[in-house]
Amino acid sequence: MNRAALFAIVLALVPASAGTSAPIRPLALTAAPARLVLVGSGADTVRIRNPGTKRIAIDVALAGFALDLRGRPHIAGRGSARSAARWLRVRPRHVNLAPHATAHLRVSASVPRRAEPGDHDALVLLSSRPLAGARVLARLRLGVVVVVRAPGTVVRRLELGRARVARRGRERTLEVAVVNAGNVTERLLRVRAVVSSLPTRRHLATVAAVAAEVRPHTRGLLEFRLRIRAHRSVTTRVVLPAEPGRPAVRRTYRLRL
Repeated sequence: MNRAALFAIVLALVPASAGTSAPIRPLALTAAPARLVLVGSGADTVRIRNPGTKRIAIDVALAGFALDLRGRPHIAGRGSARSAARWLRVRPRHVNLAPHATAHLRVSASVPRRAEPGDHDALVLLSSRPLAGARVLARLRLGVVVVVRAPGTVVRRLELGRARVARRGRERTLEVAVVNAGNVTERLLRVRAVVSSLPTRRHLATVAAVAAEVRPHTRGLLEFRLRIRAHRSVTTRVVLPAEPGRPAVRRTYRLRL
């Protein structure tokens, strides 16, 4: 096979360590933790491991981090909004890993004195390089999310926006916009919606939202899978449960299923 042939490109912005039952691959890479949190200026380590059967060479770089409306992660520029990439330093920047070997990266943050309080984030990108003599050029890219919390007053404020019922074939999904007007990343794990019929107010269903994450000063979508087959007008009461430092948020919508 031509040396210039590209065998695989893998991008994992929120990786997990390989399980013991996972198949052994010639080229593989894991990192732990997948999410690193630094409070103010400080440092911590990321453990990287080569569970594969081939030696790999890793280049380490920093990039911005963002989530789209549906919470899908992607790489952003170093100067993107609330990026901590310029505050971070990671050493070493190049690592060679033998099969089943491990290494540690030291990630340190230096928060500017006038930084806006709250959460700022970035990615530590681990990219493999082809080794000399390889017949196939295989590449891996792995991302570790680094959250840096700048000192100051923490503001936790969520708002519920518009709602709509989206139809994809026979499936229906309730989509509710959520706005993070605070300065810390919110992880929404226990959101419920209570659906009642109109005009009788008879309870039809209580559904849970798919877990979501919303960065500061951005918008996201809460998605509820509806299994109500009837076509009717309903009221839907969405509740974001209270957490320490954040009151519960409620809003009721009138919708047509």
